Amino acid sequence: MKLPSWFALIVMVLPLWSQPAPPSVRATGEGAVFVRPDRARINIGVVTQAATAEAAATQNAAKLQDVLGKLRAQLGQKADIRTISYSLNPVYQYPKNGGKPVIDGYSAVNIVQVISDDLPNIGKVIDAAAAGGANEIQRLQFTLKDERPARAEALRKAAMEARANAEAMAAALGLRLAKVLLLEQAPGQSPRPMMAMEARVASAPTPIEAEPIEVRATVTLTVAVEQ
Repeated sequence: MKLPSWFALIVMVLPLWSQPAPPSVRATGEGAVFVRPDRARINIGVVTQAATAEAAATQNAAKLQDVLGKLRAQLGQKADIRTISYSLNPVYQYPKNGGKPVIDGYSAVNIVQVISDDLPNIGKVIDAAAAGGANEIQRLQFTLKDERPARAEALRKAAMEARANAEAMAAALGLRLAKVLLLEQAPGQSPRPMMAMEARVASAPTPIEAEPIEVRATVTLTVAVEQ
């Protein structure tokens, strides 16, 4: 009886599948790089309250225009300013003795994000916003315009450490490293931005000092070993 050609192919491939994996060692390495930030993101807001929703929204829009004018005077007309949130909600008054709350007015909140690469003058940006009528500074974040060079250096350091760890483990067993079988980067890693100023704006000049940003990388290395 003549066997089909696909049966012969399976018979030829099966021995390859049954080959044992070569002895190997698996090691992890971490690398860290500290770099000075070159970009800042600031969330600046205007909060207004009034008896009606229309009045709260109108007052908010007028005050925000004043804030934007001050910001553009400080940063230039091409300043990178974008709206990130807006809300208009009733303000409730709760009776002291319990019962159903009643609407006591409305609150409008408009938050814009300012992106600036002029880090030495970030304090002036905050002061300009306050002078224009901003009454909320929700977040100040220092970041990198381009994280790729720092990430590449962190990965290089992590790979070198993983290799050194693999060599140490192999040497302890009287083995030496051979062919690299697999090198993987841990997923989900990103620079750790510096956060600051989770508070309302003060009237005094605002000093801001940006600390270095840590960029970390972790890799896992699998290397074949031999006597």
